[in-house]
Amino acid sequence: MSKKTISQAPKNEGTKLEETRRPKNLLANAVPTDGYILSVDRKMKTRFESSDEAMTAARKLKQTYPLIQVAVYDAAQRIHMAVDTQELAPVQSE
Repeated sequence: MSKKTISQAPKNEGTKLEETRRPKNLLANAVPTDGYILSVDRKMKTRFESSDEAMTAARKLKQTYPLIQVAVYDAAQRIHMAVDTQELAPVQSE
């Protein structure tokens, strides 16, 4: 029997693809210590740098899917801020 050898092509380390910045996804067993985390049905999903970005994403998600529980977790202060459908409803004037 003959042995087969597999050779890899040399890696070109000088060429790098530009990556777009997007929020980091969290590890399942990691407790965040900074930033603002979007939580859906009590599961932490995405980390944001600012509270405004996180609340905007939370409101948009809650408007699209009103039955899910959406909250923003402030990791520095360890506070959950729930997003309710009542906050999203347009105010009707008489």
